[in-house]
Amino acid sequence: MTAYIIRRLLYVIPILIGIVLITFLLFRAISGDPTDRIAGKLATKEYKDELRHQLGFDKPLWPQFSALHKGDYREFADNQLFNHFKDTFTLNFGQSTQYKQDISTMVKNGAGPSLAIQIPSFIIALFLEITIAMVCAFQRGRILDRLIVVLSLLGMSFPFLAFIIFGQYYLAYKLGWFPISGYPSHFGPGVLRYVALPVVLGVIAGLGGGVRFYRTVMLDESNADYVRTARAKGVGETSVMFRHVLKNAMIPIITQVVVIIPFLFLGSLLLERYFGIPGLGAMMAEAVDQADWPVLNAMTFVGSLIYLSALIVTDICYAMVDPRVSLR
Repeated sequence: MTAYIIRRLLYVIPILIGIVLITFLLFRAISGDPTDRIAGKLATKEYKDELRHQLGFDKPLWPQFSALHKGDYREFADNQLFNHFKDTFTLNFGQSTQYKQDISTMVKNGAGPSLAIQIPSFIIALFLEITIAMVCAFQRGRILDRLIVVLSLLGMSFPFLAFIIFGQYYLAYKLGWFPISGYPSHFGPGVLRYVALPVVLGVIAGLGGGVRFYRTVMLDESNADYVRTARAKGVGETSVMFRHVLKNAMIPIITQVVVIIPFLFLGSLLLERYFGIPGLGAMMAEAVDQADWPVLNAMTFVGSLIYLSALIVTDICYAMVDPRVSLR
């Protein structure tokens, strides 16, 4: 397994190089020089030139191969492409062009509020989805199973924004059970009061799709040959579901979980924007609105690292839950 992990880590390197290159092409080469937009219409030429120098946009976009013929390797490496790769891989993302703050600090400050919403939502939703899917597998074809399917389809039919508006207006404004919006300046027990409603809405909004997916997985496993054999041998239904069906359904469950993991860190755009939570989702939305390319580059790279790491962990989990999977 060690050799496999090392090999997968080596595979990550060219993928990250490709991601960094694509972000450079999108944010630098195609988008052009953002100095005029950042400085404003009334800025002087001297100020724009100084800002362009601070951002590194006064340097060549690509390596100057003519410098190699002169033997000037420093000039060859002094360009926007090399600097972009160097800064990204050393996690030196620079400053936000909108807020003039260090991006690493902004990511650290925004990760807490995002995780305070996303992790409880993820854990509660995953538990409820698998539990309800198991109930459907127990009651397959019966009234309860059909009722759950209908409710799941109804839940999937409503847009996420409708849940947010209903929760803010009725549960927060009318009933006063939760704050309408806001987030405390310091992390502590008071955070629970502000994240409770976003967590509830996040769980409810994603419950329908999750139940439908896991129900399909459970029913597919319930109809497998090994399950019929276990039932023919007189194994009880509870043992069949928990010892056989659930165990063999872990592969698609793990795969589904891995897809969600990066979004736990990146946050929820709608929840954070509407509830005034200063998380990474709101930060990315503002970065898109203001074309804050350094922030977008940082979030893209960090999100890619998390996703690629999750894929490696997934393969290891496959081998742990299914003896048929061998990592070589």
